Amino acid sequence: MLATDAARELIEQRGRPAVALALREVLDALRAELLSGALPPDRDALRAEALARLPRKVSESRPAGLRRVINAAGVVLHTNLGRAPLGEPALAAVVEACRGYAAVEYDLDRGERGHRDALIAPLANAVLGGDDALVVNNCAAAVLLAATALAAGREVIVSRGELVEIGGGFRVPEVIASCGARLVEVGTTNKTRAADYQRAVGPDTGAILVVHRSNFALLGFTEQPTLEELAAIARARGVPLLVDLGSGAGGDTRALGLSAREPLSRECVASGADLVMVSGDKLLGGPQAGVVVGGASWVARLRGHPLMRALRPGRLVLAALEATLRAHADGRAARDVPAVAMLARTPAELRALAESALAKIAEGGIPDGVRLSLAATEARVGGGTLPLEVLPSWAVRVDGVAPDPLAALLRAATPPVIGRGLDGALHLDVRSLLPSEVDDLATAVTMALHKAVATGAGPKHATRD
Repeated sequence: MLATDAARELIEQRGRPAVALALREVLDALRAELLSGALPPDRDALRAEALARLPRKVSESRPAGLRRVINAAGVVLHTNLGRAPLGEPALAAVVEACRGYAAVEYDLDRGERGHRDALIAPLANAVLGGDDALVVNNCAAAVLLAATALAAGREVIVSRGELVEIGGGFRVPEVIASCGARLVEVGTTNKTRAADYQRAVGPDTGAILVVHRSNFALLGFTEQPTLEELAAIARARGVPLLVDLGSGAGGDTRALGLSAREPLSRECVASGADLVMVSGDKLLGGPQAGVVVGGASWVARLRGHPLMRALRPGRLVLAALEATLRAHADGRAARDVPAVAMLARTPAELRALAESALAKIAEGGIPDGVRLSLAATEARVGGGTLPLEVLPSWAVRVDGVAPDPLAALLRAATPPVIGRGLDGALHLDVRSLLPSEVDDLATAVTMALHKAVATGAGPKHATRD
């Protein structure tokens, strides 16, 4: 088919890959129609029909697979939506780093090759603690690198109460096994003592690993040793103490108005941890990355391991992470890091934003039978972080339209809008909304409401509260 004159002409205009992709889609559609009996089983007729449909299919504009979406679900660090949105300083840093070449691994002072953590390490240590730092693709990669570099072929001691499963079904025991280390479980699900670690450490111990339970809570009859106690055991036996902290807060979360206090990496380092691993795109509010901070000699061992080359990030991540860390170091996180700003919003600010969104939607005209109102609701931190934290929020509630069809129409909008079904209505939570997105949100909602009513998804008579 690609060798026909009609296809060759299209290939000259749009390129072979685009035409081939469009042709596959046309042929798939024809096969489905043929099997359903909608088309006759005539080869020549099918070929002619395919060539007739091909130009239109090639000309159709397809939305990019990775698209910007408006998060009105009320989950600030929404893992399925990319977690933390980047702030303007981080976006500007990415553009500047990609405008031409960038000194990714080049020491401008010495005029020779350097390492790509050189610019990040001082900022990371200022914000997160430690004497040195390196950056990998994500926190799971940081744990994998540390376990491989320090404990491959040896034992890693972990409390049974910390054998967590993270998103996508990945589990701590599997991560440890994948690097060639042997897991040694100590304690019980709810109680683990320093003595349990003391008895488990032996000549084959490669590391003691502490995993922060960031995505669930363990309450009631519980006990766990302090990091100081574990650090003393690790030092006495000459093994490293590793902390998989995950959430990566840049400061006291209570200062944002949250009720819970997330542990800080610099406190872990001060308590004796040799290496602490955090995520860049959770409470830190930056790009997806894993940051390892700690003792210089331990970080150097990770940096020199061959696996480091497979896990290192590119300049886009480094530029965004540097700008995010600088915002934390300069005390500008609540202004320049959107995720931090979202968490810090007061109920009064959220109500005002919800009122603005409702008014903007109403400007486009509310169809008969649709009712918009303000609703007090509850948002979440998300991203496997602070699972018990409930964030008071405000939303635009949409009644009079079936929530599932309306949600589907909003997902098909440009840009797509992700809301939350609750109590038989669609809620558009503004806790996770950027102020700059109000106009786009209103346009998408107005168009979706009119389509929903036109297709019979909603009744008549419009009102507004």
